[in-house]
Amino acid sequence: MLDQLESLDAKYQEIEAQLQDPAVVSDMKRLRELTKLRSELEPVVEAWHLQRTRLRQLEEAEQILADKTQDAELREMAGLEIPELKEAILAGEAALRQLLVPKDPKDERNVILEVRAGTGGEEAALFAAEIFRMYVRFAERRGYRVSVLSESEADQGGLREVVAEVEGAGAYSLFRFESGVHRVQRVPKTETQGRIHTSACTVAVMPEADEVDIEVKKEDLRIDTFCSGGKGGQSVNTTYSAVRLTHLPTNTVVQCQDERSQLKNMAKAMTVLRSRLLEKAQAEVDQAEASLRKTQVGSGDRSEKIRTYNFPQGRVTDHRVNVTIHQLDSFMQGMIEPILEPLRAAHEAERLQQLEA
Repeated sequence: MLDQLESLDAKYQEIEAQLQDPAVVSDMKRLRELTKLRSELEPVVEAWHLQRTRLRQLEEAEQILADKTQDAELREMAGLEIPELKEAILAGEAALRQLLVPKDPKDERNVILEVRAGTGGEEAALFAAEIFRMYVRFAERRGYRVSVLSESEADQGGLREVVAEVEGAGAYSLFRFESGVHRVQRVPKTETQGRIHTSACTVAVMPEADEVDIEVKKEDLRIDTFCSGGKGGQSVNTTYSAVRLTHLPTNTVVQCQDERSQLKNMAKAMTVLRSRLLEKAQAEVDQAEASLRKTQVGSGDRSEKIRTYNFPQGRVTDHRVNVTIHQLDSFMQGMIEPILEPLRAAHEAERLQQLEA
């Protein structure tokens, strides 16, 4: 780790020198690249400089304590400093290891979010709608933009399915742990005898893919257009603005009817299709590492039962990190951080463990 830190420090100093070069300052593309790289290295380098200072202070304190010719009061102060410095050095080492864990490049991407009603009929559809609203509130609090790409409403106002795009830097890093089966336990409004029913919805979270990630050949696509049944006024139902794409090799079907423009719906549908195909490709890789994946918090397996929402007891339990909170109301309002943070911490710990293995 020491060699790696020294190498990063040298690289940082080299970038600092380049940023003083007038030729670099006048080249906007190069300037942006170097500025971005410097901002990525800065936290590690600053933490390393602080750690070096502590190590030097510890060495000096130990020398003073061992030197019996030194003033007694000075030696006493050194003796008091040593345990504090050792504790700070241990904490600094842990922080540095965390900073050295490579960031997942997908973390900064936008998200394709899909919520589908599972077992439980109309109650499952109502719960799916509530879960989607929870994510919309969470995203808006974080300053993200949510666009519904397609949705299918249930008879009693719930959602059979909704597909949305969440736009904003770092969206995937926040939503990545939400894939899986979300289970609800509560008394439905239609239940006359007060019995608790269990129903569920499934959530899929995919990093938005682009043409560089997945190439979709024209001959592999079937494109259908149809009249939109969504919102947008009278013209929505009289123009063929909605688009359905079928990827023939994988039989993956995507549709979008959110926009009035057929071209815009086509572009959004292609984004969702690429994201689904990328997810399928990633799933094949993950399957080859199944034993590792079973232990991973961020595996994104949508068949995994990840969370239970118990309304009678007002609690939410995440089964991956065994965390239970009793603020169900605020959680459903989009305040999901009390469970999100332990999930992120567990995921980072796993990545660090893999790095050191």
